[in-house]
Amino acid sequence: MTETRRYSVTGMSCGHCESAIRSEVEQLPGVLGVEVSAQSGELAITLSEDPVLRDDAVIAAVDEAGYDALRQP
Repeated sequence: MTETRRYSVTGMSCGHCESAIRSEVEQLPGVLGVEVSAQSGELAITLSEDPVLRDDAVIAAVDEAGYDALRQP
């Protein structure tokens, strides 16, 4: 079974923003899928069955792309 995590992302305004975040996050270990929406300000990632990916790694990847993220409950 996979796991989906959602994050709020601030600072996105266009498709380029979405692409920059997607490129960084999809490189993380265990990430199977990435959905980013500048319109809603959300990032959703689908993780493998045994996710070991920490939230701080996802947040750091979003930061590397130039944006701020916070995990949604």
